[in-house]
Amino acid sequence: MATVDVTVKGAGVFGLSVAYACAKRGARVRVIDPNGVAAGASGGLVGALAPHVPENWNAKKQFQFESLMMSEAFWAEVEDRSGLSTGYVRSGRLQPLADDHAVELARAREETSQELWQGQAVWEVVHASGAAWEPPSGTGFLVRDTLSALIHPRSATRALADALRGLGGEIASDGSDEGAVVWATGWQGLVEMSDKAPRQIGNGVKGQAALVRYDAAGAPQLFADALHIIPHLDGSVAVGSTSEREFNEPDATDAALDDVLDQARAAMPVLADSEVLERWAGVRPRSRSRAPMLGRHPQIDGAYVANGGFKIGFGMAPKVGEAMVDLVLEGRVTYPDDFDVSCNL
Repeated sequence: MATVDVTVKGAGVFGLSVAYACAKRGARVRVIDPNGVAAGASGGLVGALAPHVPENWNAKKQFQFESLMMSEAFWAEVEDRSGLSTGYVRSGRLQPLADDHAVELARAREETSQELWQGQAVWEVVHASGAAWEPPSGTGFLVRDTLSALIHPRSATRALADALRGLGGEIASDGSDEGAVVWATGWQGLVEMSDKAPRQIGNGVKGQAALVRYDAAGAPQLFADALHIIPHLDGSVAVGSTSEREFNEPDATDAALDDVLDQARAAMPVLADSEVLERWAGVRPRSRSRAPMLGRHPQIDGAYVANGGFKIGFGMAPKVGEAMVDLVLEGRVTYPDDFDVSCNL
């Protein structure tokens, strides 16, 4: 490749989204990751693109809403450029309501969603129908929303990498840092930054998930018993995940995942006899503020950071890419103040 304008460190969904946005605006881009594409948390199984609840609105929720609204077109374009499936579908979500208080709260959110979601998506309380692909509800009511979408993380990340290559972007295991450098190095990057800072900037939270054989392709995702249950388009269902702040083996599964599977099968009896296709563990990057961490690198002059996607990285990625290209190529800050790196220092 000729002289590089932007070097992105990290081939997860944040790094690739930034690189893709830069390439679309004409920059020559190189992504460097010694472990390859989707080697970290972006190579997971679950892929719940779920919104924050429509209440107590703030800049973070608005940014996520806008990114989720961008997602359908964004991932369709990635599929067109790459020729690969991302597993994206905006099929909505169902959540059981356990008691009368939960129903009352959900009905209040039903009203606020009409304003906050700007008529572009629905949050509503519905009667349980008794369908097989529906979580049992103690009250007979469910929340149904049409903003939630799902994606296959590993497939989507690989498709995004191919779409970037189609725009002339390079993905390498090593190389020199040329041009503007964006650090999107996941949880290890947060730990390295924290080691050089007066206090912790961020860390990693381990998650374990499983893929089981059950074909509910096109059905809504479920959120039941604090678990995401995701019916992928390939005829599998992902269930997860744990949130482990302390761990010794980042990529090892154990009895905690067995508990997740037991919970999922109790919440959805149709999965009771489903075959386990894959067990997965990985570590997600969590900034101290819990929001995505964007902006100028606090420890490397002239460099930038895009990190801290944690559990909402794929939902935030389309707009994070646009916000970072605004900053890196044009010097404009178009992300919320709460996302700035300085909030974690």
